[in-house]
Amino acid sequence: MAAIVRRQLALQFPSLSCAVTPLSRTGVRTPAWRSQPKRTSPSPFNRRGFRTSPASYEKKYTKDHEWIELSDDKTEVMLLQGTIGITHYAASALGDVVYVELPTLDLEVSAGDTIGAVESVKSASDIMTPVTGKIIATNEKLEEKPGTINKGPEDEGWIARIEVGDSKEVESLMDLDDYRKHTEE
Repeated sequence: MAAIVRRQLALQFPSLSCAVTPLSRTGVRTPAWRSQPKRTSPSPFNRRGFRTSPASYEKKYTKDHEWIELSDDKTEVMLLQGTIGITHYAASALGDVVYVELPTLDLEVSAGDTIGAVESVKSASDIMTPVTGKIIATNEKLEEKPGTINKGPEDEGWIARIEVGDSKEVESLMDLDDYRKHTEE
C-alpha cells in the first residue's frame, strides 16, 4: 500500500524527492540526496575540471630547479595565480632541509628575483621566482617543519603563491619533458 502511495506522489509531484523516499528508523523522511551513497573518485587525477586555457594547472620548470603551477582564481576579477616551489631534483641535491626563508607578503617581484632561501645540512640555495608578479601567500608550515620540502617538494612543500603579472612568461618555461632532459645533461 505504501509503495503505491509513494508512486502516485512521485507522479503528481516529481520535484518532491523526499515524498518518495522511505521513512528512516526515526520516522522522519530522508531526502533522496542523502540516501544515495557518496561518489568518490579512486584517484584525484580522475576528477573532471574546467580549464580556461591550455596553460592552466600545468606545472612549468626553470633551469634553476624551481617550478610554478598555475591556477585560476574565481574572484571578482579573473586573476592568474601560481604556486612556486623547488623541484624533487633540487630537494635531493640539497639533502636534509633545516631552514627555509620565506618571502614577505605583497612583495612585487620580477622573473629571476630572489624571494627566499633554503638551507640544508649540505648547503644553502636561493629561491628565485620564475615569473613577474606579487607574492600573495607563503607556506607557513615550512617555518615550523622545513623538512616538509624533503617529503614533498612539489606538493605540500610549496614555498609561495604568486599573482602572475604576465602569463606569457610562463610559456617560456620548460615543461616536464624538457626539464627531465635538462637534469640529465
